[in-house]
Amino acid sequence: MARVDVIMPQMGESIAEGTLSRWLKKAGDEIKRDEPLFEISTDKVDAEIPAPAAGVLAEILVLEGQTVPVQTVVARLETEKGAAVASPAGGDGAGAAKADSDVAKAAVGPGAGSPVAKSQVAGASAAGGPPPTKESMPPRSSGPQRSSASPTIPSPGHGGSSLEERLRTRSSPLVRKIAAEHGIEIAAMPGSGIAGRVTKKDILSFIESGGAALVTGDSSASSVHATAPSTHGPLPKPWPGDSVEPMSKMRALISEHMVGSRRTSAHVTSFMEIDFTRVSRIRAKNRAAFEAASGQKLTYMPFIIKSVVDGLKQFPVMNASVAGTNVIYRKQFNIGVAVALDWGLIVPVIRGADDLSLSGITRALNDLADRARVKKLDPREVQDGTFTITNPGVFGSLMGTPIINQPQVAILGVGAIEKRPKVISGADGEDTIAIRTCAYFSISFDHRIIDGAIADQFLAFVKKTIETFPDAGI
Repeated sequence: MARVDVIMPQMGESIAEGTLSRWLKKAGDEIKRDEPLFEISTDKVDAEIPAPAAGVLAEILVLEGQTVPVQTVVARLETEKGAAVASPAGGDGAGAAKADSDVAKAAVGPGAGSPVAKSQVAGASAAGGPPPTKESMPPRSSGPQRSSASPTIPSPGHGGSSLEERLRTRSSPLVRKIAAEHGIEIAAMPGSGIAGRVTKKDILSFIESGGAALVTGDSSASSVHATAPSTHGPLPKPWPGDSVEPMSKMRALISEHMVGSRRTSAHVTSFMEIDFTRVSRIRAKNRAAFEAASGQKLTYMPFIIKSVVDGLKQFPVMNASVAGTNVIYRKQFNIGVAVALDWGLIVPVIRGADDLSLSGITRALNDLADRARVKKLDPREVQDGTFTITNPGVFGSLMGTPIINQPQVAILGVGAIEKRPKVISGADGEDTIAIRTCAYFSISFDHRIIDGAIADQFLAFVKKTIETFPDAGI
């Protein structure tokens, strides 16, 4: 008789913890090796975790919604069929007590059933909201629900490379929430936790002492000594008949990152209209042959990505990051493309896009998007983007002002590609009205390091590249 520990995996170098969002098997089920066992949510992505061995799921030690450090034992497999099963949700009292004890030991920081989670439920009930149910109760975690997306989206900050700084930035979800509410840059704070991690006690003491929102970077840089208010006004309360639901993990993290990005970067947005008529004809000419040969759907996006990469080479500051008073010019061209999911948004990254042909970009894009929708992405596939493209035009939106995906400095928004009447000049110089396939592009950029002239020149370059795209086959 042998038992195998199932652990919370290290899904990427910078990921320190994960949330067990859903068990795909229940205690007592027979499991095959590599069969999906549970789902996790990390700072970067949702993913299904396979069983490390064949056997019976003997013990579940971490409940759904619990956030634990990587390498925590979340369950045990019994490799001999028919072994005793101890389930934390049922069975005899001793088995349940043992499971609850194991869960408590696995948690770090504020534990499961913390005052934060309890007060949220109590507050909703007192305000006239619906009684808490299994589906509506906040998860038993070390803080508010957090999401995997980020990312599609990296945490706002300045990209320090040391392990100590990464650990400080990777403080608990509750600490990050408090920091965001008070405009505090965690990476710049000294912490009393392991390897300098900022703890709840550290950040509360900092706030109570009249702490300020910090500016990272060179040690000689001055700090901003202005105490931020804890809230921007009273929280809304539910009225009779309203329903109250906690944010999903992904939605909570998207919220955190979007607010943080607006605080970090000086956002400016420019717009241009781009004529896709030539690309539309090239696509129509090659589409059938390409799809028959590759089995891949040919969309407009690969043409856009190819043109963007060429533009980034011409204007390197668009492919940069800000680190305090330094500018990091990225030599890699890793293009993130936002993918809308039923439960949120994720930004998988096409690495080394400058080394790929149009067909190579198409294959990479379709593969990432397909696997994102079925939670098969590795967290590393949503990391290290240098520039992001978002495409709300697929839903009919004409234009928008997207928020920069930190720590990048620019993001391209693609509006609906549709036929429009346009005034064009004929060979004889006379103006005529013609039907053209067009779209509005927007570029949101960080005015800290990118001037409007540079951003507009970049977008004009992308426009010209698309409008003169070579018809040399795909």
